[in-house]
Amino acid sequence: MNVVEATVLGIVQGLTEFLPISSSGHMLFVPKFLGWEDPGSAFSAVIQIGTMAAVIIYFWRDLGRILLTWTRSLWRSELRRHQDARMGWYIGLGTIPIGVCGLAFKDFIEEPARNLWINATSLIVMGLLLMVAEWWGSRKREVGDLNLRDGLIIGTFQALALIPGSSRSGSTMTGALFLGYTREAAARYSFLLSVPAVVLSGLFELRKAFSGDLQLMPTAVATAASFVVGYACIAWLLKFLARHSMMVFVYYRVALGGVILGLLAAGAISAT
Repeated sequence: MNVVEATVLGIVQGLTEFLPISSSGHMLFVPKFLGWEDPGSAFSAVIQIGTMAAVIIYFWRDLGRILLTWTRSLWRSELRRHQDARMGWYIGLGTIPIGVCGLAFKDFIEEPARNLWINATSLIVMGLLLMVAEWWGSRKREVGDLNLRDGLIIGTFQALALIPGSSRSGSTMTGALFLGYTREAAARYSFLLSVPAVVLSGLFELRKAFSGDLQLMPTAVATAASFVVGYACIAWLLKFLARHSMMVFVYYRVALGGVILGLLAAGAISAT
C-alpha cells in the first residue's frame, strides 16, 4: 500500500465511521472497486484510532465529566444518582455485548465475514431496519432519559456492527430510535458508546503494526486522515440530524448494496 492509497482509505474511514453507512463495508468495497488489495481487518481497526481520537477530542468535556463523576461515585453514594455517574455505567455495560461477541467470533470476523456478499446484504438489510426505526420511533426522548435497560439494548444493537456492512453507528442509532430517542440524542450517545469498543479493538490490533503485519507509514497516514475527516464529520452530522431525517442514509445504503450485488452477480468484482 502506498501513501496515496492510505490517504484515500483514511478519508473513507473518517467519512463513514460516524455516518450510519458502514465504515467496514466501505473499507472492503472501495479497494476492490479501485483495484487495490484488501487492506485487512487489522489495518481497518488500527486507523479507527484516528476517528476515535476525533470523538474523544470533540466530546472531551462530556467524557471527562462522565469519567470523573463515575469514579467519584464509587465511594460517594450521593453521586450515584447523578446523570454522569449513571452514563459511565451505561457506556461500560453497553460495551459488554460487542466485547463478548467480538472475542467469541474473532476468527470469523477477521476472515470469512470479509465477504462482499455479506457486506452488500447487510448494507441493505440494516438500512431497511434503520428506515423502520425512523418511522417507528417517537423521537421524544433525550440523552438524559437514558436508563440501564436502554443502555444494554443499544449496546446489543452495537454488537451487530461486527457484521461487515452493518455500521456501528447505524446499529446503535437504530436501537436508540426504536426506543424513542431523538435523532440527535441517538447520534450523541452512539458516539459516546463507541469510545471504549473501538479504542480497545484498535489497541488489540495495534500489536500487528509491530509484528510486520502492517506497514507503519501508510497506517500512520491513514490514521491521521481519518482523524481530521472524522472530526469534521461529527460536527456536521449532529447539526444535520437536528433538522433532517435518516432517510438519505437509508437510500444510500440500499443503492450501494444493490450496486455491489449487481457487480458481484455480473462477475465484475470478486466477493473475497
